[in-house]
Amino acid sequence: MERILEPELMDDLEQARAYAGADFAEPNSHFVELFLERFPAWVASGAILDLGCGPGDISLRLADRFPDCEIHGVDGSAAMLKFAEQARCGHPAREQVRFIEGLLPGAELPLDCYQTVVSNSLLHHLHQPAVLWQTISDLAAAGAPVLVMDLMRTRSPEHAQALVDSYAEGEPDVLREDFYHSLLAAFEIDEVRAQLDAAGLATLQVEPVSDRHLAVWGRMPG
Repeated sequence: MERILEPELMDDLEQARAYAGADFAEPNSHFVELFLERFPAWVASGAILDLGCGPGDISLRLADRFPDCEIHGVDGSAAMLKFAEQARCGHPAREQVRFIEGLLPGAELPLDCYQTVVSNSLLHHLHQPAVLWQTISDLAAAGAPVLVMDLMRTRSPEHAQALVDSYAEGEPDVLREDFYHSLLAAFEIDEVRAQLDAAGLATLQVEPVSDRHLAVWGRMPG
């Protein structure tokens, strides 16, 4: 099935509200656990960059797990960051976390280099996926752990709808529709491998990590 693009930004307030209020505890917790599994010897220090942080849940989960790290979450949607800030203000680790509004490439970030770079559910939004890999190449320190998790494109619209019915039952219609369109906009594993090769990041690994997610992980070359 060919990829069907969706809007790059989720900047509608009600759309962002539905996303912020949805129960993403399972995939977001899975993301953090996946990081711990893939980098068991990593010494938590320095700054972590969360690209496409949305309403901030993963940034805050990382702050909980790594109290010695500074977390910078960047997103292009002011609506999403409104809810991220609300969550941060009520969180015990709020002093560790900073949210920045900015578009990739070219977002103005507090640091020029990060000891760790992560991203969840950003890649499928990008019309030009090379933007993500170039940003990681520009901002991740040599040897930095990198973890990118995203949806995998389904084999058919019917398969996408079946996943929506399975994992988003009872969620608002706007969230179900976003999930469906995101599954159609996502990439296949071979496409992501080709992207990494073109970006000079062939040392990073790509693998399926659920029936609907893939993960790119490894350490930056150099």
